[in-house]
Amino acid sequence: MIETHALTKRYGQTTVVDAVSLDFPPGGLSAIIGPNGAGKSTLLCMLARLLDADGGEVRLDGRALADWPNADLACRLAILRQDNHLAMRLSVRDLVSFGRYPHSKGRITPADREQIAAALAYMDLEAIADRFLDELSGGQRQRAFIAMVLAQDTDYILLDEPLNNLDLRHAHDMMRQLRQLADERGKTVLVVLHDINFAAAWSDRIIAMKNGRLLHAGPPAEIMRPEVLEEIYDLSMPVHQLGAHPAGLYWLPAAARE
Repeated sequence: MIETHALTKRYGQTTVVDAVSLDFPPGGLSAIIGPNGAGKSTLLCMLARLLDADGGEVRLDGRALADWPNADLACRLAILRQDNHLAMRLSVRDLVSFGRYPHSKGRITPADREQIAAALAYMDLEAIADRFLDELSGGQRQRAFIAMVLAQDTDYILLDEPLNNLDLRHAHDMMRQLRQLADERGKTVLVVLHDINFAAAWSDRIIAMKNGRLLHAGPPAEIMRPEVLEEIYDLSMPVHQLGAHPAGLYWLPAAARE
């Protein structure tokens, strides 16, 4: 389990994550939502120890995150940030192989190659595995970086805006694959998402933030209510039930939303 207790981050006089207390039980898919500047990405980076907290703490499986050796943490938790660009010219296969470093320490074994091949196949990258990243579309590069995270084969997977640069089909496929990681492989998946409807359709739990504070946390049915969504986004948003899933009609002109 990942737990936060009064987790806080400040930049000068600005508090970007404000005393957030949460727990992420093992397994399942949790989506972190909220407007720009809500503190979503900062929270995710502190959960992965990429940023130091200015107050509070994070605990992983009951142990303070600060007490985990780097090598042990990298075998338990993987994160993909939004700014995932590399200066080196690498092939897709080379990039995905980096995901095995916490396990192989640079000496790739047959077991590592199996994990690399499985990650390439899972993200449908086999046909372009030997192409260089700078030859790919933004969506293909995004899938390659996520394949690197999958090859790391950790219990906890943290993804910041994994749908960036993906078209509708690949965004749908990405959420389906993340759902399968939680359901079929027992991974604990945390994703920062902008689209409330992707969060509602695919996640077990939605964490809503605004101005650095935790506003709401609960199953999609609790969050996908017009009054809750207006509180989060300052936008009037009717919610309709489409089969088993609620959908917020935020894209409609104002007159149509009334």
